[in-house]
Amino acid sequence: MLHAMIMAGGGGTRFWPRSRAKRPKQFLRFAGDRTLLQGTIDRIEAQVPRERTWIITGGAHREEASRQLPDLPASQVVGEPFGRDTAACIGLGAALIAKNDPDAVMIVMPADHVIEPVREFGRAAHAAEQLALEFPRALITFGIEPTYPATGYGYIHRGAVVAERSGVQAMKVQKFREKPTAPVAEEFIGSGEYLWNSGIFVWKASTILGELKNKLPTHEAAVRRIADAWGTPQQDEVFRSEYDALKKVSIDFAVMESAKEVLVLKAPFTWDDVGSWLALERRNPQDAHGNTIQATHSGIDTTNCVIVSDPNHLIATIGVSNLLIVQDGDVTMVADRREEESVKHIVDKLKKEGLENYL
Repeated sequence: MLHAMIMAGGGGTRFWPRSRAKRPKQFLRFAGDRTLLQGTIDRIEAQVPRERTWIITGGAHREEASRQLPDLPASQVVGEPFGRDTAACIGLGAALIAKNDPDAVMIVMPADHVIEPVREFGRAAHAAEQLALEFPRALITFGIEPTYPATGYGYIHRGAVVAERSGVQAMKVQKFREKPTAPVAEEFIGSGEYLWNSGIFVWKASTILGELKNKLPTHEAAVRRIADAWGTPQQDEVFRSEYDALKKVSIDFAVMESAKEVLVLKAPFTWDDVGSWLALERRNPQDAHGNTIQATHSGIDTTNCVIVSDPNHLIATIGVSNLLIVQDGDVTMVADRREEESVKHIVDKLKKEGLENYL
């Protein structure tokens, strides 16, 4: 059976100041009336019922995740006591799922993506489940057809087509490539051989645990011990002590980049990882001057800006262009839109300056 695991950790620092330590971006709405986390649950519910869906988030956010997802059993909302990156997170999810269903196929999804249309995502998820059963040793990921030479995404060098299910092609992965420079990204696009790396995975729970055992045995042993203690009086103590001892490492570095049998499905859906403030331009219409406004705003000679504020807070602009202007509560940020990737650096600077109360 197919199980779902949603990774809802991370701080979303590139969306500061709307995304804060107590309210990271996966719990926010960026378009429509559903948060990113709720939208992720909505997307998979036709394939996976709530009783086979797990959320793994930070310990400080477990209560908020449960509040946003009242139909999900509270026992399936897991709060990590420490952030240990995606190898530990995914390993933990696989161990908990395999404990109840040793033959489980699982889909792993970050909680901060926007994917449309949902029906096409369901078709791709069904195809991936079929392939995981037919190729039980395979690690399967989704690749997105690039629409521009992005430097903020990882890429997948795709190889030969090995199968097609439900109209979705599966290809061998030749190599994973890190976020490229602009000239390299142009080369990738020009070749027609590269897909964006979506960070969405499908595999048998036992297969990813086996890969972890081979490549990261300390992680595999730790998550097995946590799963064995799950539901017992020792659960929290074992969880905390085992997780504390783990090193931070991503699933891409630990497993995917060196695995021998990796397939990529060419996604039939559109995908946006909502990674930074300029994502609002892709998710919302612009006014006649190219501005994306989610604010009470009055402007003169204002062009190509992204402007966000609380509903009761007025933003007035005169003679400005190409800016990010974001007000949230006690913080206002103004930045050149070309420097959107530097938002996370101002967050680091505030930490060094002892201004954590604004984070």
